[in-house]
Amino acid sequence: MLEHEGRQVIVRDAVPADGAAVADIFLAARHTAMPWLWSPRTEEEVRRWFGGLPERTDGRVLVAERDGTVVGFAEVLQGELNHLYVDPHAQGGGVGAALFARATELEPGGFELWTFQRNARARAFYAARGCAELYETDGAENEEREPDVRIAWAPA
Repeated sequence: MLEHEGRQVIVRDAVPADGAAVADIFLAARHTAMPWLWSPRTEEEVRRWFGGLPERTDGRVLVAERDGTVVGFAEVLQGELNHLYVDPHAQGGGVGAALFARATELEPGGFELWTFQRNARARAFYAARGCAELYETDGAENEEREPDVRIAWAPA
C-alpha cells in the first residue's frame, strides 16, 4: 500500500471481474498519452483480450485501487514488465509508482520493458525510478510499427 496526498493506493492481484476496468484503462491511457499511435486491434478485440484476466497471461496481472476503484494495472512476467498503465485521471498520484514498486518486489533480480520512443512521459517515469535505456529500435518488430526503446530496471 502506498499513500499519496492522504489517499491510499492498494495493489493486488487481478481477478476476472477486473477485466473491463483494465481494458478501459488500457484504451484511455493509450489514447490520452499517445493519440498518434496506430492500434493493431479494435476496441472490441482489446476488451475481449483483457476480459480473460488473469487466465490469459503467463505472468501476473496486478491492479491498483484507490477508494475501491481500479485506477491502474501492470503485468509482470519473468524478467519482464509487460504493461503498466494508469487511468489518465489518476496519473501523477502515485498509482504508477505503487505498481512499479510491486513489480520490483516480484522481480527483485531486475526486469526489462519496452516503451515507445515518443512516449516522453513514460521514459521520464522509468528514468526517475533508476531504469536505464538499453537501445532503441525502428519499431519493425512491434505490432504498432512504432519506434520503441528497451529499458531495464536492476536493483541497486
